[in-house]
Amino acid sequence: MNKTKKKMSTETLVLSALMTSLVILFQLLATYTTFFGPFSTAIGLIPIAIGAILCGPAIGAWLGLVFAIVILASGGANLFFAVDIPGTFITVLAKGVLCGFLSGITFKLINTWNKTIATISAAIICPIVNTGIFMLGCFLFFMDDVVKLASALGSAETGYTLFVGLALGNFVFELITNMILTPIVSRLIDFKNK
Repeated sequence: MNKTKKKMSTETLVLSALMTSLVILFQLLATYTTFFGPFSTAIGLIPIAIGAILCGPAIGAWLGLVFAIVILASGGANLFFAVDIPGTFITVLAKGVLCGFLSGITFKLINTWNKTIATISAAIICPIVNTGIFMLGCFLFFMDDVVKLASALGSAETGYTLFVGLALGNFVFELITNMILTPIVSRLIDFKNK
């Protein structure tokens, strides 16, 4: 029993390290390849969801923290730092940690019923929480400034709509890539372990 437990913890440690490096690599790549205006695409969510599924909610939270640190350190949040530094830290850290943690919890809760549905659900929850907390943080900390900037450009409504539209476009891309890639990679790793 002790040997099996040690093997499992070694596998978890190795998988966690691998997913950590992938989060860093993917998110750095995403930071420098923006498709949706000022928002970088969070392709780092893919290894976060995979790590949360394979290693549990605590590792998911760790991977989310790494994701948030990469965003903050690489300049991915510079636009928001100019407006509200504490709000930027709170929003980025909360969305990172919670998307990984809740993805792991979702998998854990549904896995007892159906592993495939649990995997897909965890893959879906990750970008939903990430974007949801981002939007909540924007409304709490940055929206007044976004509206003022848009007003200076001629239309507060247009600026607000553009901001939300870009965020939602980014979300749809993240959701689709996570829904497709996370279950495939998780299944391959699971198959290899068998």
